[in-house]
Amino acid sequence: MSAATITRWTRAFVGAGVCWFVCWQFAVVAGFDRSVTVVLGLWGFVFHVIFGKGYSLIPSYFDSSLAFPQAPAVQLPLTATGTAVLALEGAGGISGLPLLAIGSLLWFAGCLVFVGAIGWTVRGNLLGKRTGTGGVNAERASVDRFANLFVPVVVGYLLVGSLLPLARRFDGLLPVQAPSGPATTHVLALGAATLLFFAIGFRVIPRFLVVSPRRTLVWLVLPAGGLGPLLLVTDFLGSTTFRLGALMQTAAVTGFALAYADMFHRSDRRRIGLYGVYAGTLFGVLAVAVGLTFALEGHTLPGNPFDAHYRLALTGFLGLSIIGVTYQFYPPAIASTPGLDDRTASLSMGLIAVGLLLEASGLLGRSISLEHAGSVLVLVGALLYALIVFAVFYEHR
Repeated sequence: MSAATITRWTRAFVGAGVCWFVCWQFAVVAGFDRSVTVVLGLWGFVFHVIFGKGYSLIPSYFDSSLAFPQAPAVQLPLTATGTAVLALEGAGGISGLPLLAIGSLLWFAGCLVFVGAIGWTVRGNLLGKRTGTGGVNAERASVDRFANLFVPVVVGYLLVGSLLPLARRFDGLLPVQAPSGPATTHVLALGAATLLFFAIGFRVIPRFLVVSPRRTLVWLVLPAGGLGPLLLVTDFLGSTTFRLGALMQTAAVTGFALAYADMFHRSDRRRIGLYGVYAGTLFGVLAVAVGLTFALEGHTLPGNPFDAHYRLALTGFLGLSIIGVTYQFYPPAIASTPGLDDRTASLSMGLIAVGLLLEASGLLGRSISLEHAGSVLVLVGALLYALIVFAVFYEHR
């Protein structure tokens, strides 16, 4: 019963994330600014999918079973409502209501449920020495143990990033000023979401491809991805520390892209979702390349590089990677709905990738028409993605 409960609520989280993804792309097409779209994309889409798969994957990777199968049912209303309230606050809010405080409290409470349930589950194996790795995967045990070491780091970033919006309400009472909104976004996007993607990715992707990663790249990516966000936020858009953090994050994302490309081309597996992850890692390289210009004096891009950077990172790197992994766990080929299959999944990812390239080009080239055309293509791709995922869920209802 507990396994069925976890499976059911994992799908509920993934389904919620997919809905947020569609809402996010509608908001982009409608012209909402980053205060709304980043919340819908990061808090809504990325983290709800991460939370859902985290409940099913992290305990098994620590050789355990989730101690509280009902935890996802408690968390989902908190984080989903918190996301909606934070997005409403970003859109202008409601006069007289402290929506930032309400939304942040709900979100933080949901994160505490997640961290508490996972933490209690793995309490006897916090550093992940027991990995559950054996049999044909025994040779990957050292990589799995190393990847597990960074899950507690992810938890730290998640809790700190979730607390920062609340801390800003007490700037006058705190000994130091809490980082700004963009810094908070980077704590969550890089320190929590991206680092967890690296840690879980080095465990699950080799199983998808039936190929082991190059250990040198694993030893590079995880420490750089763990320390980079801290350096970035400590001196956000500053000088030496920020530049070092940007370089480390660039090394982490580029190293992961190289590791994935190497595994992909050594593998004979060619399932549709694997192409989505490949595209995501390439967009990650573009995102950090744009981001690196913010840290290098005299190297500025034209147009609106900040929005281009966020779109490449959230929609491209994290978004397409998550879509690819989703198609791996929930294969489109099993859907019996006419017209929804692997080719439709390819079309959805292709529309998102091409649309994102047009959108980024429009943002950098100051072409509103090109940017809008790109965002419409991404929206159509998002709608196709949602149709496929929910069709697959219906098959397994």
